[in-house]
Amino acid sequence: MKWKSLAKVVPATSILFALRSKGAPVQVDHVTPAGFGIAVQCWSFREFTLFEAIEMTALAGAGGIEFFPGQKIGGDHGNANFGVGMDEALMEAVQEKLVGCGLRAWNFGICPVPADEYQARKIFEFAKRLGLYGITTESLDSIDTLEKLAIEFDIKVCFHNHPRPTKLWKPDTIMKALEGRHANLGLCADIGHWASSGLDVMEMVEKTVSLIHSFHLKDREKALEWSHDRPFGTGAIDIPAILDKARENGFAGNVSIEYEHNWKTNLCEVAQCVGFLRGYATDVGD
Repeated sequence: MKWKSLAKVVPATSILFALRSKGAPVQVDHVTPAGFGIAVQCWSFREFTLFEAIEMTALAGAGGIEFFPGQKIGGDHGNANFGVGMDEALMEAVQEKLVGCGLRAWNFGICPVPADEYQARKIFEFAKRLGLYGITTESLDSIDTLEKLAIEFDIKVCFHNHPRPTKLWKPDTIMKALEGRHANLGLCADIGHWASSGLDVMEMVEKTVSLIHSFHLKDREKALEWSHDRPFGTGAIDIPAILDKARENGFAGNVSIEYEHNWKTNLCEVAQCVGFLRGYATDVGD
């Protein structure tokens, strides 16, 4: 199928031409023909400033971005941190940078959210100001507050899983907590962390698919234990099968590439992942 060959060729070539021309990145649709958005979780570029991460995400060909709290903004704003409570000038500068690079802001996380409604409300107001689709969190103990604010602000709450032995490593824990809750509450399915925990990734997707609002998508050298991230389509995880299952259930959120390897030199690998997803989306969207 054509998405397999596209993943190997298109992204790296696009980056090469973009860097040579020093021109603006090619504008791309924020939602693919397959109905989901392609984003890069800024954690993939944690060795860089946020402005650099935004530029690299655009060069990689993604249409969106997922922020994490505390990243240095960079540019004229130096060591100022991105996150809740930053002043209006910084907020506007970040939004202008996104617009200039043709990116949509999808999510913010992993973000601790307190049970105290007054404090939690600041996070949702911040997310609404950025036009976010969702907040990625592991604050399951704050679920009552999260549900109330998710309904009020119409923002998705995406509960994320780190590997065992962290509190949410087993999907059952989140699924039980979400029983009877509003549909705005769901999962950010971190595929790589399920693999690191020794869980069968496809089995977990099939089990939780109706609750998945977003992905932290990874391919890995090995499927049932910790191993290095690999460009999509070159590892042991069947990403097309995962996306097929999600789409069968109407998934329309963001697929965030979280590439946790070769931290200082991973731009072309992230671009390969973008190319794989775009090839897949074009193929199934035809």
